[in-house]
Amino acid sequence: MHWINWLIVVVYLAYVIIDGIRRSKDTDTIHGYFLASKSLPWWVVGLSVMATQLSAVTMIGTPGQGATDGIRFIQMYFGLPLAMVILGVTLVPLLHGSGVFTAYEYLERRFDARTRSLTAFLFLLSRAMSVGAIMAAPGVVLSAIFGVPLVWSVALIGVPTVLYTMVGGVQAVAWADVKQMVLIIVALLAIVVVLLVEMPVTPDDALRIAGATGRLEAFDFSFDLTETYTFWSGIIGGTFLMLSYFGTDQSQVQRYLAAESVDAARSSLLMSAYWKIPLQAMVLMVGVLVFIYYQFTAPPLLFNPTHEAAVVAERGAVYDALQREYASAFTLREQAARAAADASDDTDADAAMQTFLAREADIQVIRGRALTLAEEVTGEASLDTNYIIPRFVLYELPIGLTGLFIAGVLAAAMSSIAAELTALSTTSVIDFYRRWVKDDADDAHYLKVSRAATVFWGAFACAVAIYAATLGSLIEVVNRFGSFFYGSILGVFLLAMMPRAVGRGSFFGLLVGMGVVAAVAFGAPDVSYLWHNVIGAVVVVVVGLIVSALEGTRLR
Repeated sequence: MHWINWLIVVVYLAYVIIDGIRRSKDTDTIHGYFLASKSLPWWVVGLSVMATQLSAVTMIGTPGQGATDGIRFIQMYFGLPLAMVILGVTLVPLLHGSGVFTAYEYLERRFDARTRSLTAFLFLLSRAMSVGAIMAAPGVVLSAIFGVPLVWSVALIGVPTVLYTMVGGVQAVAWADVKQMVLIIVALLAIVVVLLVEMPVTPDDALRIAGATGRLEAFDFSFDLTETYTFWSGIIGGTFLMLSYFGTDQSQVQRYLAAESVDAARSSLLMSAYWKIPLQAMVLMVGVLVFIYYQFTAPPLLFNPTHEAAVVAERGAVYDALQREYASAFTLREQAARAAADASDDTDADAAMQTFLAREADIQVIRGRALTLAEEVTGEASLDTNYIIPRFVLYELPIGLTGLFIAGVLAAAMSSIAAELTALSTTSVIDFYRRWVKDDADDAHYLKVSRAATVFWGAFACAVAIYAATLGSLIEVVNRFGSFFYGSILGVFLLAMMPRAVGRGSFFGLLVGMGVVAAVAFGAPDVSYLWHNVIGAVVVVVVGLIVSALEGTRLR
């Protein structure tokens, strides 16, 4: 990589770290360290909430998702505006005004200690796995740049991030999020401009080609539980997912608990409701445009450079034959794509597009054989979705913009990981250590324990990251992890707002809900993970109310 790109990366990361440390004042108490003394304005909280979502996973995994599967992934966020409005009038004022450090602390006040502890434990488990996937995204980038094993690139991101988190607290993390949000938007817009300028066809023709491959299909109105992204899974399952994520996930709750007022907390969530879908659509369109770009510029047969090197070393002759076949097929596809773009009337355009689609199918068959070969050689799944954007950035973007994008990825990763680690350490200390181990220590002691917890969860996340990078689209990995737990946890908080629900009902409802979600996830794997959120929440509420009613009858 050119030294100018390195300079941009180093300067920006140095600025983020130094500014984060500078803003770590007033962190000598747990109220200042965990909640920024409830001093953050609404727009800082709003940008922080959005930045946590627009992490390195979004920068890497989501464009890769757009390149391979189109923009239909956007349907997952259709329930977001509705969820934000519901939370604004229910959980936000309830939690912000209760004086708690964590969402789960409130559950003991409403129910009992075991409900609090079980819910907090499930959060720790789910979020620790998710932060591993978030850490895997920059690991993929660094692995591609340096040509080093993924384990070393993950450590290169994880170690300094853990150190930064130990010092900064929520206030430093939130202000770092503001800067990373600006950088992410600038980097994405710059890439879109470059793609449109460098594209050998007009934007209209590019979109027509993308549409012919199904990559612009944003709406699927079929009611099919096995289809991952549909309008209905987004509106129903997505609403439940967003309600749980923003309403019960400590990484998000901690943000609006740090807001200066209830109104500021509400405004921060409404900000996400307005801007999340357009931003997500732009990120997906980057991937679609990269797909179109590679119709006219030959992409690598395997985007994962590590797998490509292993295949060349062990099965070089076979891979060379595939490369020659791929080159011939690419030439035919490029000719077909140009013919489709240049067609003068509807009849010619339809015929040309059918030829193009046939040539595109031939390309995918050859790539499928190459991926199978890589799996045979490496013994690892070779779903190289996560490597499409890194390869494009490294080899196709002009000097300076490459550095800008990589800086955005790394800064987004550090900020998002720091936020997640803060939430994990807060929950560990407040909901477990202070509640069950030592409830009478001073703030200095709890801060020491919090920093130790940050190290532990950072190490755990690094281990998960090494595995997560092989699971396919990282953005899907994160949401699948979350959806296994989120619905059931949401069900507990829904019960908390029902006067007749009691502690025994919430506890057993949560156990049964998690059991049913696990049964569906493993027994009916074709059911979309978005529906897991609905199933978990409904089962917890129904079982919780039944047990509560039986408990009330027994007491009478």
